[in-house]
Amino acid sequence: MDETLYQLAEETGLALKAKGWMLATAESCTGGWVGEAVTAISGSSAWYDRGFITYTNESKQEMLGVSSATLEQFGAVSEETVREMAAGALRHSRANISVAISGIAGPTGGSPGKPVGTVCLAWAVRDGTVESERCLFAGDRQAVRRQAVERALRGVLARM
Repeated sequence: MDETLYQLAEETGLALKAKGWMLATAESCTGGWVGEAVTAISGSSAWYDRGFITYTNESKQEMLGVSSATLEQFGAVSEETVREMAAGALRHSRANISVAISGIAGPTGGSPGKPVGTVCLAWAVRDGTVESERCLFAGDRQAVRRQAVERALRGVLARM
């Protein structure tokens, strides 16, 4: 793991621990990389509850309760879907805050409306707040995924 992600994960843990909060993650294109980053920090069990790797539409529905109508209307890579993923991660965990990620890391799978590098992220808090954003990251598959992990952690910190 690179130093930037390690430091971000460490900062995230300190912020969560200070508030007595737990984090849950719901990941698609990053395949558990956010979970890997936070569990690299010693003592993370004090602030990281669980992670969901939901790569298929079916797993998003079964594990997180994403609506089939949402997936049909907006697709897996959409703010609507990640908002439901983030909310589902909270419902199915003891966490106070969650982050969800779905994207097109490439090199295939892009379209004119959703080119390679398109990543949607959402953060949900137990108070009912859910925020999302759509990003367009540059680079190869690894670079897109890494940038998504960094953005996810920065987003958790921003909502602390």
